[in-house]
Amino acid sequence: MTHPSAAGGPPPLGHWLPNGTPPADAPDALRAAVGDLRAPVVIVEHNSAPAVARGGFVALGTAATKESKPVLAYLPPLPAARLGDPTFLQEHGVRFPYMTGAMANGIASVEIVEAMSKAGMLGSFGAAGQSLERIGAAVDRLQRALGDSPYCVNLIHSPGEQAHEMATADLLLKRGVSLVEASAYLDLTPAIVRYRVTGFRGGVAGLVVPLNRVIAKVSRVEIATKFLSPPPERVVKELVAAGHVTAQQAAMAARFPVADDITVEADSGGHTDNRPAITLLPTILALRDRLHAQYKYGAPPRVGLAGGIATPAGAAGAFAMGAAYVVTGSVNQACVESGSSDAVRKMLAEAGQPDVTMAPAADMFEMGVKVQVLKRGTMFAMRAQKLYDLYKAYPSWDAIPAAERVQVEKTQFRMTFDEVWNLTRDFWTKREPAQVARAEGDGRHKMALAFRWYLGLSSRWANSGEAGRQLDYQVWCGPAMGAFNEWAKGSHLEQPQNRTVVGVALNLLYGACVVTRRAALRQQGVDLPDECFPLAPQTTDEVAQRLA
Repeated sequence: MTHPSAAGGPPPLGHWLPNGTPPADAPDALRAAVGDLRAPVVIVEHNSAPAVARGGFVALGTAATKESKPVLAYLPPLPAARLGDPTFLQEHGVRFPYMTGAMANGIASVEIVEAMSKAGMLGSFGAAGQSLERIGAAVDRLQRALGDSPYCVNLIHSPGEQAHEMATADLLLKRGVSLVEASAYLDLTPAIVRYRVTGFRGGVAGLVVPLNRVIAKVSRVEIATKFLSPPPERVVKELVAAGHVTAQQAAMAARFPVADDITVEADSGGHTDNRPAITLLPTILALRDRLHAQYKYGAPPRVGLAGGIATPAGAAGAFAMGAAYVVTGSVNQACVESGSSDAVRKMLAEAGQPDVTMAPAADMFEMGVKVQVLKRGTMFAMRAQKLYDLYKAYPSWDAIPAAERVQVEKTQFRMTFDEVWNLTRDFWTKREPAQVARAEGDGRHKMALAFRWYLGLSSRWANSGEAGRQLDYQVWCGPAMGAFNEWAKGSHLEQPQNRTVVGVALNLLYGACVVTRRAALRQQGVDLPDECFPLAPQTTDEVAQRLA
């Protein structure tokens, strides 16, 4: 390949003086050099083509000598830890700027969180949709297994179950959980504000320390604004009056944003607004900068990116746009540690990017909120939408035409409405009795709770691999899954039984470094062929060694 200066391009960066070892221009040599992230790379012109300089001495900006060769490009070492914001690593006690998000119903399992923590990354337990007993058991296990090592637990906004949301926050506070991932919030609630404010302590010389940290997942400017601002004074006053926080904690919290980190959620599985990352991330970064300047925080909140992170290029693009860290979701559900079933892992491993669609959400059914799910191999989205259409069209179950009711009982319920209601009533009697009292006097609410029975169980059927219910599986999934499958094709990661969350994470991080190095070479005028860049997935041991 001809070097840039031969085509009238910019002059070389300098010159390289060999020490007896000639440059290497074979693709394997270039590939090995670019792939060694711990070492600098010097590309020189050799026989009118780029080559790797080995040993010798580089002098920048100097004139050529008889023995020297022009330096076309220089790459510094690039440890994966340098891809994001170093303060993310410091404050969360991790090695890499990488996090696995909290997929509900324990799909983001304790096994995922443990594996990520032990590998120097952050994992968030999927507490949404779980009972307090299950959440408490998961926290106890994580604390026993991890000690002081980092972990995170999801605290999800529950508009229809405010008491459960507050009870979850109370449980996390009592268990000493110091980091939560706040997700699906439409507004700041007393639960998330209480969790944040309760964690403030005064230190030496007036130093204020936030012991309870929040990573907030957002996809809208108005919600991001709330998390990037101090806690609302009205909510804080109510918490002080109720004895949940002290006046001193309220005063300290006013100097900090509600969230330490904001995860910009683009087109993801589950709750999503299907926003494009390439426009959403810069918007939230600019918002962060404005609010940081307005409130004069001691340190700016960090902004990471989720939604679509499934390939080395995707991860590299996120960091190139300024993401402090990246968060993966859909790809982790297809890994062996997830709380899903082998049947679902197989379905996910066969998915393409178009094989997703939107469907009514169980937790915000009455509000018309939707989640992104897999449509290949399941009819859940269509069947769930049918239930929502009936809910909007009729005031009660009895008002629905008989033919429609029979079809729902036969197809979705596989039992009578009364039988579903009996099961639903038993559930809510234990979890939140006020829901039952309301339903007994409100036919539409009774219908909504019964329809939510189907939507809620559809996820559990998927997680357990319920035989005979595959067409009803609700599998949260974004287009990232298809992108990952395309990248993994032909490698050991093509088969779901070989996918581990740590192996996937390390391959994405290593690949992001290689993609970043390739971009840096292009910016210096050196465009090497694809074979010079090691981007195919490697085994966990191989890629871990490269990142050591």
